[in-house]
Amino acid sequence: MSRIDKRNRLDENPFHYRVAKDQTVFIDYQGKLVKTLKGKEAERFLDKIKAAEDDKTVQLHLAKITGNFKRGNERNDKTL
Repeated sequence: MSRIDKRNRLDENPFHYRVAKDQTVFIDYQGKLVKTLKGKEAERFLDKIKAAEDDKTVQLHLAKITGNFKRGNERNDKTL
């Protein structure tokens, strides 16, 4: 996991999720709604969250599903 979150930003728990009565999942990033999941996608997401062993893994799943997990310089050890 240390290779994925090099800056330890997921330790701050920037993502939160809410589940509505109709099993719709709302994902927030720093208090703002960024993604809504419905149907099969919401079911798969909730299954992954239930299987997560710790809070950082939950944060990683939330970051990946929103697409909000890479910031800054995304070059991987490439020289120009």
